[in-house]
Amino acid sequence: MRLVGWLAVGALLTVLTSTQEGTPTDHWLVLRETLGSAALIGWLIAAVVVWALLEVWQARGVGAQLTERTAGARAQWRRIADRRLNQRLLLLAVAVAAIVLPQFVSEFYQRVLVDQVAVFVLLAVGLNVVVGWAGLLDLGYVAFFAIGAYTCAYFTRALPVKPPFALNPFVILPIAVLVCLVAGLLLGAPTLRLRGDYLAIVTLGFHEIVQLFLVNKDTWTGGNQGAGGIPHFSIDILGIHYQWGLDSLPYWYLFIGMLAIVVFLFSRLEHSKVGRSWTAIREDEVAAAANGVPTVKYKLMAFAIGASTSGLSGVLYASRIGYINPASFPVVLSISVLSYVIFGGMGSLIGVIVGAALLTFLPAVFQEQELVRQEDIPIWIGAILVVMMIFRSQGLIPSRRRRRELGLAAQGIADADAMSESPEGRA
Repeated sequence: MRLVGWLAVGALLTVLTSTQEGTPTDHWLVLRETLGSAALIGWLIAAVVVWALLEVWQARGVGAQLTERTAGARAQWRRIADRRLNQRLLLLAVAVAAIVLPQFVSEFYQRVLVDQVAVFVLLAVGLNVVVGWAGLLDLGYVAFFAIGAYTCAYFTRALPVKPPFALNPFVILPIAVLVCLVAGLLLGAPTLRLRGDYLAIVTLGFHEIVQLFLVNKDTWTGGNQGAGGIPHFSIDILGIHYQWGLDSLPYWYLFIGMLAIVVFLFSRLEHSKVGRSWTAIREDEVAAAANGVPTVKYKLMAFAIGASTSGLSGVLYASRIGYINPASFPVVLSISVLSYVIFGGMGSLIGVIVGAALLTFLPAVFQEQELVRQEDIPIWIGAILVVMMIFRSQGLIPSRRRRRELGLAAQGIADADAMSESPEGRA
């Protein structure tokens, strides 16, 4: 929450220090040009630096005296404050920023938001179920992304092998979700009895199988040439005619709508019996099984849900771009999405969203502003990840359970885990 506040201060300072001039009739244009300038990036970076320094200052105990003096007031405030309300306010702030800010950025940044940020945020939210909640290391996650995209290409008659009739991409969405869900079940059923590195190797092999199939079965998939001419989303019902075209903003809001639905469903799932079972499996699968948790069932459920979310993102991506080929789905994408989940905070929906958005948007800023060379961007992103893991290993915005686990571990409690009681009782 503090980070969001500092970012808001940075955006406000950008407007206040702007040299743009305008009349009341063109103030929206002036505001758009101001927020789309390089000054915004500078102020936001300064805000993040201030936030990081304050976090380190507090963590090292420099503010211990102030903390002790205000301990009573803060404890009373914590009892009064509704933590769920705070989380909802943070989600609301992110949602408002996602809706409003794209109106004021250039077409280049709008394309980045749709083609990269939105796609990878949705992918990261799905992988968070598998890795962050269930604790399953999946390195073949992007294979389901490819299956969803090629399902869209097939049912829109963009592949060499064609169905009897073409479908609207909106109709294809539930079909692709179902196809990827079944694919996740078929992969997970014989393999989810494996753990850790062994499971990661199996999922990595699954990705290679899918990619080689897409390359070699050219009579079905188009091979390396891929599939082109995939139509955009469109509505043609009850006299309403609308088509998502080349403009980025309509697709951005479509992605936002889909993401809102997914986040709502996943947040309900997190606090259900299923979510608690995933937490138990992640912390100690043997203990969970000994206490009656059907571990294979819930692991399979997590795998299938993550796969279906990846397939949903694949349909949106294929329709937006209009062209796909096997090279669009390299294994490095799975590793990138995994790094976004870890950077944002495993198990935290809002953390994963913010982390994925930052790590996909920053390279575009570096490229547009020519701050670093294009070939050096991965080095800088890697450096950011390394620094983050050293100074804030729990992630940018960790979940409550993760914070409690690390807090207990810091106090030297040997059995610290996400299911343990905190010293003050359950949060």
